[in-house]
Amino acid sequence: MRVVFMGTPQFAVPSLAALAEARFEVAEVCVQPDRPAGRGRKPAVPPVKAFALERGLTLAQPEDANSAAALARLRELAPDLFVVVAYGCILSPELLRVPRLGSINVHASLLPDFRGAAPVACAILEGAYGTGVTTMWMNAGIDTGDVILQRYTPIQPEESAGELAERLSHLGARLLVETLREVERGTAPRAPQDLKAGSYCRKLRKEHGVILWAQDAERVARHVRAMTPWPGAHTVFEPEAGGDGGAEAHGQALLVERARVLDRLVRDVAPGRVLAADRVGPAQGVVVACQRGALELVTVRPAGKRSMPALDWWHGLRGAAGHFLCPGSEP
Repeated sequence: MRVVFMGTPQFAVPSLAALAEARFEVAEVCVQPDRPAGRGRKPAVPPVKAFALERGLTLAQPEDANSAAALARLRELAPDLFVVVAYGCILSPELLRVPRLGSINVHASLLPDFRGAAPVACAILEGAYGTGVTTMWMNAGIDTGDVILQRYTPIQPEESAGELAERLSHLGARLLVETLREVERGTAPRAPQDLKAGSYCRKLRKEHGVILWAQDAERVARHVRAMTPWPGAHTVFEPEAGGDGGAEAHGQALLVERARVLDRLVRDVAPGRVLAADRVGPAQGVVVACQRGALELVTVRPAGKRSMPALDWWHGLRGAAGHFLCPGSEP
């Protein structure tokens, strides 16, 4: 079976590797163009491109996969199937009609739940106990095609979106090979989705990472996990007037990389207030009040610095008392 693979980020690499190892004929690997990234804004090589070059696979990076030129090239390849895994582009109905057997997508949720661009983060943020992967026949909608196969996995209590996505990428790769074997045999199911059921996840933007301390601690903890590693759960620390935290503490931006609920019963404390910072009792980090309950910050990354234990960051401020700003408050 002749396959064109479309994918871009690290999540898609295990699926491409699985196709190659299962000896499917990969006629071409289609990847989004290199985009500026990092502080230097230099073009970054997408992970799927790096893998394809390492394996000597034919590579294409069209600016627009739906353009007439890209469409003509793909028709010339005469693929039996498109395999699409986190490609980063909505394929036109005309493009989806190119492969002889159709187009298959690997999606990181149990459809119809969590359709859209950020299914892993949404599952964590909404407090789902489990999620999974789905292979489906693609149509003109966004994650609305007929389901082929699905696999469930539980979400671990402190698992971040990055950690969960890594697990799902390998689960999805195994499911993809199983799906393509079913397609080869002509036995791949087509189970229509209930389009009135499920949910939709919008694409994450940087501003979605802002920590809202005026929520309960459970929700804030899930937010930290869901936004890690991108866009990152971020906040601003403001020392109290007259404190000795130094100039760098004033309005210091902070990325919270790992946190956990310490106390669900704390009430009547201003959200964002630092309650404690010491290795006393169950706490091993910096304890912060939420609207209800308290959150323990375990690992943080100050702006321009490396990741570090929250206590090391706090001790670097020389014990300045203070609070984390809630959105809308003045620095």
